[in-house]
Amino acid sequence: MANADAPGAAEEAPVTTDRVGLAAWCGYDWANSSYPTVISTFVFAAYFAKAVAVDNVTGTSQWAYAMSASALALALAGPVLGAIADSAGRRKPWVGAFTLIAVVATAMLWFTKPEPSFVIWALAFVALSNFAFEMGGIFYNAMLPSLAPPAILGRISGWGWGLGYVGGLVCLVVALVVLIRPQPPLFGLDAEAAEPVRATALLVALWFGAFSLPFFLFTPDTRSKGVPALTAARQGVASIISTFRRVREYRSVVIYLISHMIYTDGLNTLFTVGGIYAAVTFGMDFNELLLFGIAMNVTAGLGAFAFGWIDDWIGPKSTIFIAVGALTVLGAILIFVESKTLFWIFGLPLGIFFGPAQSASRSLMARLAPPNLYAEMFGLFALAGKATAFLGPFLFGLVTDLFGTQRAGLATILGFFVVGLVLLIPVPNARRPAAPPPPAA
Repeated sequence: MANADAPGAAEEAPVTTDRVGLAAWCGYDWANSSYPTVISTFVFAAYFAKAVAVDNVTGTSQWAYAMSASALALALAGPVLGAIADSAGRRKPWVGAFTLIAVVATAMLWFTKPEPSFVIWALAFVALSNFAFEMGGIFYNAMLPSLAPPAILGRISGWGWGLGYVGGLVCLVVALVVLIRPQPPLFGLDAEAAEPVRATALLVALWFGAFSLPFFLFTPDTRSKGVPALTAARQGVASIISTFRRVREYRSVVIYLISHMIYTDGLNTLFTVGGIYAAVTFGMDFNELLLFGIAMNVTAGLGAFAFGWIDDWIGPKSTIFIAVGALTVLGAILIFVESKTLFWIFGLPLGIFFGPAQSASRSLMARLAPPNLYAEMFGLFALAGKATAFLGPFLFGLVTDLFGTQRAGLATILGFFVVGLVLLIPVPNARRPAAPPPPAA
């Protein structure tokens, strides 16, 4: 049960919602997934390394260091702000504030010209936008346990993640068809100044902002507790201090968070440097990167949707083992393949397991989190996902620098997967008993 490790925790009343509210919650994944797909993975990261930085290797390292700084800031702020949100009661205003910051900071990346003098500008705004994107996810995820009926919690989480991959896919298609491929470029964009590629930042900002609106309009939030802002801040800080003091009462949660911290570091690093790895190691141009990203999102969406049922059937822990184990095997193969064809053959199946690894992680946290501490626990969940997230990109960048090849950097990611799975072994599977079907519209 969710409060197995939290004696006396007060229940948080579930929110009454319908299919429209649940669909709108899942739809936020559609909106925000445009950011990691286009900006931090496939397009803008590769543009920075190949066109803005002084050279590919330096660009790879600089991008990794910026994402590490962003992750460190998230690790420090996430648990505290989550605890404050729990004290105040509502989570959606926090999602709104960080969504706005992410949208504006992403739009500012448009001004990054293909010159080394714009390195600092690009790194500053990508770090800020990534921080805001991740912070919004804390409060968005914290709404899941109150919205989803227990028997289909895994499916709702999986469907949300699957819809996110579809959103990333469609955004990539739009970027490819409307911005990257037309010759001459549409809208009077200057190819010599890389404006078609830079305009993908504007596309993502518009996409993120526009498609998040149904979430704010139709998904209900928990009620405000009527606590003044300063009081909520004091209570939130006191709560997070109390949680750390009572850490032994949350043994299962703590073990899981440590495991999650390790294997998610590998996942985040793979997402962060995946586009750069494909571009530099296999010589993919922007068109090829977009096509690979589209194909990857197809497999990832299918995997996330399908494993939603598997999550509810065999439990989220078992689902994580299947997904991360498969990623480890496929990643090991990709270290040694030489041809672009083999990269496609063994790279595409990675997508099948990306979504389930993340979705089941969210589901397991929702099932383990003590009631009435959801945002705080998802803040710690984000902390676990980011506390050492600077380490993965840093090691990738460092090893790439030392050995002069990204293949050596990729090998460091597999170690995170293996250690994380070993630490996950004692965590309970936290399967839920059967419950009534989802609410009718």
